[in-house]
Amino acid sequence: MTSKIAIVSYFSTGAYDTNTVNEDEILSGILTDLGFSNDIVPWSDPQVDWSQYSTLLIKSVWDYFDYYPEFLDWLDKIKALGIPVLNDLDTIRWNSSKSYLLEIADKGFPVIAGMLLEKGKLPHVESIRAQIQKETVVIKPLVSGGAKNTFKISLSDWDSFLPKLMSLLEEEAFLVQPFVKEVAEVGEYSLIFLNGVFSHAVLKRPAKADFRVQHYFGGTIQVIEPESQLLESAKRLIREFGPNTLYARVDGVLVSGEFQLMELELIEPYLFLALTPEAIPNYIQALSDRLL
Repeated sequence: MTSKIAIVSYFSTGAYDTNTVNEDEILSGILTDLGFSNDIVPWSDPQVDWSQYSTLLIKSVWDYFDYYPEFLDWLDKIKALGIPVLNDLDTIRWNSSKSYLLEIADKGFPVIAGMLLEKGKLPHVESIRAQIQKETVVIKPLVSGGAKNTFKISLSDWDSFLPKLMSLLEEEAFLVQPFVKEVAEVGEYSLIFLNGVFSHAVLKRPAKADFRVQHYFGGTIQVIEPESQLLESAKRLIREFGPNTLYARVDGVLVSGEFQLMELELIEPYLFLALTPEAIPNYIQALSDRLL
């Protein structure tokens, strides 16, 4: 079979890619320059014949959490076809639910993991207060992205928020996490690794009076050189949980000088390829090492 690569993306409605550089197009250009025929293909397109591709590069499946059962079925379909996938399908499945944060925390890594609120069950505020040990919390779906259905509340307002939460819990499980003031005060660090090698880093800051760092909520992004302790903390996480990944993004915050993980993005992270001159050459090298 002639080598042909699928860049796996999504049907964009503008919800998650407003004001972003199109990294699918950057990846397509790199693959073309490397001599690979390629298509940008939405994962959910029922017309796609996936068997025509020699490799799938999962890049921008940014709506997977909106259609999670269908996405899991798609992963099963691709696995049955036996097509090589980057990142690999087991990693994608593991990383698609934020329950992985609880697993990382259980292994002793510093993580803003939080507490699981099970689907359909009434959460008790006193058990949350005892486990989280913070009065201000962030509540988000266990399977989510883009700050969808994410709320910051004070536990003193729990009774007034509970009807809304119970309505959401009828549909899916949630996480409740401590609100980390350092995100608002300093920002969230993102360190990007390609083939397990550190490439570049940014600091994402939320808009004033907000806590969400996403650019479509007014957040700003600054290229940084991470300090050695921060970088080594991220490297340890990659060695343990993403050693064979083509791409990985370690998101976290410094609390009292210690790096604490907020997200380990191994499924569809935005890689900030256009912000720093070394990013695209590093990506080219990583793709060359994997595909040539």
